Amino acid sequence: MNYWEIFIHSFSSYGNYIWQEITFQVSPWYINYFWLLTCLSLLVWGLEALFPWRKNQPLFRKDFWLDAFYMYFNFYLFKLIIFVAFSNVTAAFFESLFPNGADSLILYDTKQLPYAIQLLIFFIALDFIQWFTHVLLHRYEFLWNFHKVHHSVEQMGFAAHLRYHWMENVFYTPMKYIIMLLIGNFNPEDAFIVYYISIAIGHLNHANINLTYGPLKYIFNNPAMHIWHHAKDLPRKHPHGVNFGISLSIWDYIFRTAYIPSSGRDITLGFDSIKKFPKTFLQQIIYPINKND
Repeated sequence: MNYWEIFIHSFSSYGNYIWQEITFQVSPWYINYFWLLTCLSLLVWGLEALFPWRKNQPLFRKDFWLDAFYMYFNFYLFKLIIFVAFSNVTAAFFESLFPNGADSLILYDTKQLPYAIQLLIFFIALDFIQWFTHVLLHRYEFLWNFHKVHHSVEQMGFAAHLRYHWMENVFYTPMKYIIMLLIGNFNPEDAFIVYYISIAIGHLNHANINLTYGPLKYIFNNPAMHIWHHAKDLPRKHPHGVNFGISLSIWDYIFRTAYIPSSGRDITLGFDSIKKFPKTFLQQIIYPINKND
């Protein structure tokens, strides 16, 4: 198929896949993103209800429903409307650049290793490239204007994890695609396992619960660390942000962007111009193009 045919075909194929997930027709059953995301969200929300860190914060916190909409929009509607087609065309373009196949780019074929080690390398490599991309989102104003949507959260909860502008997928995905080419191709089930672990950690990082993981806090990101990433007032040494870790905190300790001066339970979240930031989904989506501050 040519690029246009790939683009058009992607809509119908992904639309059918979403319907199969909703109606429990996916095989194997455990790669059902829709219901696993829903069950995970209900589980973490239940933990927020039973063990709230900020006890005065309502269970239906500020912008709860907006964040819930973002969660399903970014996972499904955006992918159906734009992203799957874009990804498939991009993959076809990359493959066309390498007549001998993308395998010629592999620096080290992880398939030679035990399966568990393959997944671990995949998880670590993807997390690092996401950490690096996240730093760029804070460093450059053009990227930061898109990332502001995520930082417009004023009361932290699990669904805030997936409040982000859809353009962030466009920034992250090429970087993740390149790292996958360098360490070998992974089948969809492998990617699902790593991806879902990352989603679970991200939900917990944004949840209104107090988790630090003890000594493992130097390896895994956690709510007590991530709350400082959303702090309105940043330290003078780190004007562009701190604690950029997605799933792992180790990158922030290695590159000296870790910052946890106190518990952070009641700190003010956001950024300097947050009071002027749009409050509705559509306004936030067009903000980076139509910003006036």
